[in-house]
Amino acid sequence: MGNVFSGCFSQMHKDLGPVYRMPSQANEFPSTKIYEFTVKDAKGKDVDLSVYRGKVLLIVNVASECGLTDENYPELTKLYQQYKDQGLEILAFPCNQFAAQEPGSNQQIEEFVCTRFKSGFQIFDKIEVNGDNAAPLYKFLRLGKWGFFDDDIQWNFAKFLVDKEGKVVNRYYPTTLPFSLENDIKKLLAESHEC
Repeated sequence: MGNVFSGCFSQMHKDLGPVYRMPSQANEFPSTKIYEFTVKDAKGKDVDLSVYRGKVLLIVNVASECGLTDENYPELTKLYQQYKDQGLEILAFPCNQFAAQEPGSNQQIEEFVCTRFKSGFQIFDKIEVNGDNAAPLYKFLRLGKWGFFDDDIQWNFAKFLVDKEGKVVNRYYPTTLPFSLENDIKKLLAESHEC
């Protein structure tokens, strides 16, 4: 199913041209900042997202058994290794809502990511990203007037880029590979942070 979906997005990208991020209407995005949320890490402990104040964040809903896994995880890992010392943090939220492609426990997911991809970025508690049971963080992320699909998350590996002030500045399709976000990340890392 992942391959059929991926093909669908590939055709849509051709139709849309070279822009792979979703149209944003920042003036309509709520004034709430990412720092107002608390999430759970993979061990079930609360993490106040204000600990990431002053960092550029890439928030991704991930899955271990998706057709996009083998492309996304290596690129996420390389981006993190290259830019973590400059202030990039990647926040990965496992989700099993799309064709049950993240069936494991939090411990199994962490072991998979750390062993297979040597990823050092933070893996959080498995969540839902759509529907009534969606995590509050994802309800917030979906509030932006992104333009397509009733603002639901379409599939595994949808990406949100957050600036140093905690404002969500871009949303990217699941098939947009992490390396294609590099210029956007570098621009945000270069911006000064006001306390």
